[in-house]
Amino acid sequence: MPTPPAAETPDLPHSPFAAFQHRDYSLYQVARMLVVLGLEMQSVGVAWQVYELTHRPLDLGYVGLIQFAPAVLLMLIVGHTADRFDRRIIMLFCFSGYAICATLLFLYTTQGAQPLQAHRIFLILALLGVARAFSAPTSQAMLPTLVPDVHFQNAVAWSSSIFQLATIAGPAIAGVIYAVGRGPATIYATSATLFLCGIVLVAFMHIRLGRLEKRNISMETMLAGFKYVWKEKIVLGSISLDLFAVLLGGAVALLPVYADQILHVGARGLGVMRATPAIGAAIMGGLLAARPLRKKSGIIMFTCVAIFGTATIIFGLSRSFYLSLVMLAAIGASDMVSVVIRGTLVQINTPPDMRGRVSAVNMLFIGTSNEFGEFESGVTAQWLGAVRAVVIGGVGTLAVVATWLGLFPELRNVSDLRSKN
Repeated sequence: MPTPPAAETPDLPHSPFAAFQHRDYSLYQVARMLVVLGLEMQSVGVAWQVYELTHRPLDLGYVGLIQFAPAVLLMLIVGHTADRFDRRIIMLFCFSGYAICATLLFLYTTQGAQPLQAHRIFLILALLGVARAFSAPTSQAMLPTLVPDVHFQNAVAWSSSIFQLATIAGPAIAGVIYAVGRGPATIYATSATLFLCGIVLVAFMHIRLGRLEKRNISMETMLAGFKYVWKEKIVLGSISLDLFAVLLGGAVALLPVYADQILHVGARGLGVMRATPAIGAAIMGGLLAARPLRKKSGIIMFTCVAIFGTATIIFGLSRSFYLSLVMLAAIGASDMVSVVIRGTLVQINTPPDMRGRVSAVNMLFIGTSNEFGEFESGVTAQWLGAVRAVVIGGVGTLAVVATWLGLFPELRNVSDLRSKN
């Protein structure tokens, strides 16, 4: 069994960089940053290539669906796997899967793709989706083992900020590489290299976790994550609050409409608008790392989700490009506070041997809210118009906050994130 992280470092708990004082956490975050960069770059290359092959916008929807479907189909298995086997080894397999997919895309592209052969890309993306399905809950469940409890909120804040920064930088770097390399092949080769670097960094981590779930696989053990989330009202409240808030407040999905028809800022303005929520989230993540939440965390979470809904309404009604940017930054920043609080609450309120399965449920909720939130926004905008769709979504978010305040008093009364409440 590994030595508990808490015994390794009697460091200052209030240091803004407390989490990085732990070797395994630092190695993993660098690896994760490189992998997210690679995935974001690769997604740009795939989108361009698929559209150039088929010239059908519907196929771009299939790109996302094919990668999301394995997370739903394998949800029960991936959570149990993360609790049954060494999570570090699982991540090595997942990163290796990413590298294999990038290599296959590179080989397929350099051999010359024909319009009727785009289905090969979809097959590769299905394999990529399987790797991502195992990676997401395993990564979440492994995070608490890399730092002591006193530094966990700091670790979540930096982890979320690093993800946002990589999400911003990945597409921008891919655009430059695509232009210089004159095609997606160079993007795929670069992504494969980043994935290989991630594999090496994870391989150097010292953490070794034995089998946490002692029981053999069964329907009971696979469904244990759902049962636990339903029983623990703090976990259920925090996950479901985020689910419905994002599901209803999907303003980002309609940004192309706003850039073209409402704010009249064109493609360049759309790029700025798409990056602004992530910038707001990254800045807020850094602030939370420097000044972690200590009191009234539950009320702060509800307040920030309410700010998310209010900013969504103002964005929906705005006709000023700069006011819209401010609201988008507020949306990203308020969502980041919710992400940090939820991520901390879910992990500290879940036993170590259950974290994989509970994280799988959490990731399903997050994925569902993002994917179906965009779908809901698109359908509502088609029926009522983009402005009404965004405003109604923001109002719905505020209604959810008011309802959840009454339904989940346990979540409302959460104070200190450093210990189970």
